Amino acid sequence: MPELQRLRADHGPAVLAFELANRAYFAGFISDRGDEFFGQFSERHNTLLAEQEAGICACYVLVGEDGSVLGRFNLYDISGGTAELGYRVAEHVAGRGVATATVRELCRLAADQYGLHALKAAVSHENVASRKVLTKAGFIPVGPADPGGKPGTWYRRDLADG
Repeated sequence: MPELQRLRADHGPAVLAFELANRAYFAGFISDRGDEFFGQFSERHNTLLAEQEAGICACYVLVGEDGSVLGRFNLYDISGGTAELGYRVAEHVAGRGVATATVRELCRLAADQYGLHALKAAVSHENVASRKVLTKAGFIPVGPADPGGKPGTWYRRDLADG
């Protein structure tokens, strides 16, 4: 059974493999991160770990039984009891409820471990799968957004709602 784990330094190689293996798949829904992201992956990974240590973000990976990364689930810009949610799952597990179940788990962690009372997420209109995940996980649309420069919607979930 997959396990949600807080991001650690030793996750780096598996996260990079996940990002590379799914790069084309992700680019169909969100802006490509570009070659620079992959060329400077180690530095970016270390920066995320430092930001996590400082309490600015909380980053998680969903790890399969074989140690591979099946998804990334992150809370960004933690401030004033709220944070922004970002996530992505591997193509081979998409459409199986993995993202929805893990977003629900991260909502629980956000409230229980970080004391957050609300999460928000921006999704482009063309990313139907992510909109469904958020809706199933209890998020509601609250206004226009432009994730990655694309027309979209902000979603919000009040964590006191369970």
